[in-house]
Amino acid sequence: MNTLTIFYDARCGLCSRFRRWMLDQAAYVRLQFLPYDSPQALRLCPALPSLRADQEIVVMGDDGSLWQGAGAWVTCLWALYDFREWSLRLASPTLQPIARKVVHWISTNRITLSRLLHLHSDDDIKRLVTDVTCDTGTCAL
Repeated sequence: MNTLTIFYDARCGLCSRFRRWMLDQAAYVRLQFLPYDSPQALRLCPALPSLRADQEIVVMGDDGSLWQGAGAWVTCLWALYDFREWSLRLASPTLQPIARKVVHWISTNRITLSRLLHLHSDDDIKRLVTDVTCDTGTCAL
């Protein structure tokens, strides 16, 4: 596997922060992030709406393999140099049920967590940047 495509919610601050964090990490494979509801994502993976990608992260390998929820999180960690060992631990029969519960809780509460942690979504940042106007060297929001 050479590329992982991570379908994420660009309107969610936590999801967007996770995307930026992952891109800052050294990775074994190429990481591509697409908003789950973008035309490009739907062309690449027409099954996304039936996978409830609006509720849980979905990851696709370049071989067509799909992971969702805890499996997707573990796959994301597996792709990163500094976190592959953690991914193997979390995928173990002992920790897998706990990982599922934690990921489900985070997914269910991600919007509230984003607000509490003051995390801005990619869409929020894009909107702020496009709302900036600059005339004669002076910029204003």
